[in-house]
Amino acid sequence: MNKFKKYLLIVLASISFSGTISAQGKSSFALWYKQEASRWLDALPIGNGRMGAMIYGGVAQECIQFNEQSLWSGDNNWDGEYKTGDLGFGSYRNFGELFITFKDQSVTATNYIRSLDISTGIHKTNFTQGGVNIKREAFASHPDQVMVFNFKADKKGVLSGKISLKSAQGAISLATPQTLSFAGEMPNKLKYAAVLKILNEGGTTNIEKDCLIFDGCKSITLFLDARTNYQPDFKAGWRGKDPMPVIKNELAIALSKSYVQLKATHVKDIEALTTRAAINIGNSDAETLALSTDVRLKKYAAGGIDPNLEETMFQYGRYLLISCSRPGGLPANLQGLWNDSNIPAWASDYHNNINIQMNYWAAETTNLSECHLPLIDFIVAAQEPCRIATRKAFGDKTRGWTARTSQSIFGGNGWEWNIPASAWYAQHVYEHWAFTRDNNYLQKIAYPIIKEICEYWEDNLKKMPDGTLMVPNGWSPEHGPREDGVMMDQQLVWDLFQNYMECAKALNIDADYQKKIADMQVHLAPNKIGKWGQLQEWQVDRDDPNDQHRHNSQLFAVYPGRQISMTKTPELAAAAVITLRSRSGNYGTNINTPFTVESTVGDSRRSWTWPWRCALWARLGEGERAGIMIRGLLTYNTLPNLFCNHPPFQLDGNFGIPAAMTEMLMQSHAGEIDLLPAIPRAWAANGSFTGLCARGGFVVDCTWQNGKVISYKVRSANPKQVKVRLNGEVKEIKSTHF
Repeated sequence: MNKFKKYLLIVLASISFSGTISAQGKSSFALWYKQEASRWLDALPIGNGRMGAMIYGGVAQECIQFNEQSLWSGDNNWDGEYKTGDLGFGSYRNFGELFITFKDQSVTATNYIRSLDISTGIHKTNFTQGGVNIKREAFASHPDQVMVFNFKADKKGVLSGKISLKSAQGAISLATPQTLSFAGEMPNKLKYAAVLKILNEGGTTNIEKDCLIFDGCKSITLFLDARTNYQPDFKAGWRGKDPMPVIKNELAIALSKSYVQLKATHVKDIEALTTRAAINIGNSDAETLALSTDVRLKKYAAGGIDPNLEETMFQYGRYLLISCSRPGGLPANLQGLWNDSNIPAWASDYHNNINIQMNYWAAETTNLSECHLPLIDFIVAAQEPCRIATRKAFGDKTRGWTARTSQSIFGGNGWEWNIPASAWYAQHVYEHWAFTRDNNYLQKIAYPIIKEICEYWEDNLKKMPDGTLMVPNGWSPEHGPREDGVMMDQQLVWDLFQNYMECAKALNIDADYQKKIADMQVHLAPNKIGKWGQLQEWQVDRDDPNDQHRHNSQLFAVYPGRQISMTKTPELAAAAVITLRSRSGNYGTNINTPFTVESTVGDSRRSWTWPWRCALWARLGEGERAGIMIRGLLTYNTLPNLFCNHPPFQLDGNFGIPAAMTEMLMQSHAGEIDLLPAIPRAWAANGSFTGLCARGGFVVDCTWQNGKVISYKVRSANPKQVKVRLNGEVKEIKSTHF
């Protein structure tokens, strides 16, 4: 490589996020590959919040598997045993597949590139075949509520083949010359439907049995919409409008617009979210940037340095949340939105003992506050069936509510009771207010939810002989005995009470109840330090220093809670460090083992465990160890398409890692904005972030050199005083206006 070309590659590699490109001229925040996907877990995801697809990029046959977030089996308001069939608790389901099979595929494709730009949400498949350049594009439009697939050749009359639309629930497909469709009803009486429309440039379209035939076309554009009659309303029996008329109306509007218009509207919509926040933690070398994503991942897992790949994971987690969680829809489930199975792992449900919460840790801090709303709406909708189930389990006079570990979209509660589940939900309800300072939301939605959950604990905390209060009959997920005063339960209730008092104070209401909650909080059985210096998981000092269980339950108070911190409770924070080291295999018989990716072994290698521990190390000021957790996730639990793999596949690792990376760069839980609290050496030389959010309604930008802040901005809708910690000192400044 000559010096000029090498210099040019380095310059191109260093351009900022909005226009970063690699040696091939592709966005460096695009995932790209030199081969089509051979399996579902190699395909690439698009989504409009409600509906999504996995695209294989096949040359001879393109396969597009699609989902709509409300296609669930199961009974309404199920309460009890975890049954995942057509009835009982149920499960999230595969909606269907779209196949486009092309004629005359004897000629080998060359120059093949399959890519997904995660700033624009555009999937592309480009190749040359028989001297003809083929270009395909796909996107899922939130503004127009359709998915659009465009197939184009640079020569007339070369696109011929057939299209089939298959229901994964047994509905029969029907065909007309420009339409494929199916409609059906699940055993639980949930209606569903999907419609595909085709527009062709040149050539003809016709039907053959249940397939569309296209012949001699220069281009074809497919429009796909899918819906159910689900309605998030307990009183309406969780059912609403018939889906087919809604689909037909949406498709008619989409078809009235040009492809260029639809694409432009989609890109404007999604870029308004994807470009709000960015981090720059270093520059990968030009040779690395020239590699396809799967090859880069292997190189990184072998010990390579690739800060742009780490930045891509930050942005990919945000892209996935944008793609599967938009206002008015359902929240991201265990697999986000994307599921090709009718018997997915853990029903692809809403697990509330960390998983659904981790899905939303990055929503506020990485400037996607509106993407948090589906979770809050889900909590609101689930309240009444949860109240009924709670009274059934804990007594007819019980106020408030809680939930079992697994929840469905039909008010269903399955598996073990997770007694503090509602307290953890309440943290998200509170955090949306903490970041937005929307007092209208606080008064109408957040405060009533949080107060009612406090009433549950007012009725259910157990008073011990010494006057302390304990959560009765708890369980530290997902191991140990059931007993009183499990530390995570105690911490969750402490957090609930703290959040309640802040909300009540902001509204200046319920002074007497504030005093009652404050008194109960003071009397909660406290955190304990055990015999080997650890933060205890139970009231009994039984912790095993060689226990490498995937859960870090007793560390909730460090993150995402705020009861334990380096500045306010240093002794407890030091005990938390010891506990976290032991969970990672760096204590007990391995106390002298160097702390590395490789030393974190066994059950600790779970896709959601790495992000939680990354955030914990960040809160504890340990930037190097936090960085090791990022490397662990990418090394052991990330698939070639950058989906995180528990195993089996679930997406909480993807959603969690941008939140954890944000905690390394900025924290705001302790009443001040702390800049670079846990920056690792690998990021320290030069870097910046823009658009990260802090509690209090602030948006923050920051630039650093050699691990020291050299400039920063703190903005808010209403300029106000705020404390900022940077470079070892605390300053009080006034924020500037947005």
